[in-house]
Amino acid sequence: MAEPQSSTSVDSEKSTLAVPRANSHIIIDGNSSDKAWQQGNWQLLNHVWVGDKPSREDFSGRYKLVWQSDALYLMAEIVDDVLFDQHPNPLHRYWDDDALEIFIDEDASGGDHTHNFNAFAYHVALDNQSADMGPRERDDKNNFLLLNHHVESVWRRSTDEPYKMIWEARILIFDDSYDYKNPNNSHPKTLTVGKKMGFMLAYCDNDGSQHREHFIGSHPITPVDGDMNQGYKNASVFAEITLLKGDNE
Repeated sequence: MAEPQSSTSVDSEKSTLAVPRANSHIIIDGNSSDKAWQQGNWQLLNHVWVGDKPSREDFSGRYKLVWQSDALYLMAEIVDDVLFDQHPNPLHRYWDDDALEIFIDEDASGGDHTHNFNAFAYHVALDNQSADMGPRERDDKNNFLLLNHHVESVWRRSTDEPYKMIWEARILIFDDSYDYKNPNNSHPKTLTVGKKMGFMLAYCDNDGSQHREHFIGSHPITPVDGDMNQGYKNASVFAEITLLKGDNE
């Protein structure tokens, strides 16, 4: 893959990314031909958070972001030589299957989101179902949830490069008032120019092991007691995106 165009800068020790507004419609179909994707700049998935650095043939990835008032839009280009989905139950150890993980903090407030909706860590599986942890009902229950209505996702294999897939997603943005017991009472935010949000992207890679072999992300994370797998519980490690006007606006 070519090196991404640079649109990332460091501000107050937090990586920030400018995201343009799409000027044309995007169809979520795993096809990168939509004109709107020409407005986004490629960003790499190349920071290893779990496991050793994979070979280029085992995994490589990059992504683009654009937005419209209804949602944040993501296109990821993933090279993965083995696709592995060992758990048919989408709520059972979903992090140990191949998955795209999308981290969103609606107000960029940071902080804990382990069992609350201060932020979201959507694990988007190969069957395009999206799982995260919700509030605990009991101390011994993690309360894994399907939040499929938050993320519309489709991926498709490349006909020219058989190990490459294009993964598109439309991500509705919910704030910390999200009511998972009565989802019809919660409405996604309308996005506007200048809005800032916490964001990261990662890929869970497993070629056939019992547990995830690699976890590769979009941004560096300072380890806590040697552990860089912090994003699922701490939104303070997210990078920041700022929503900007589109071309010729």
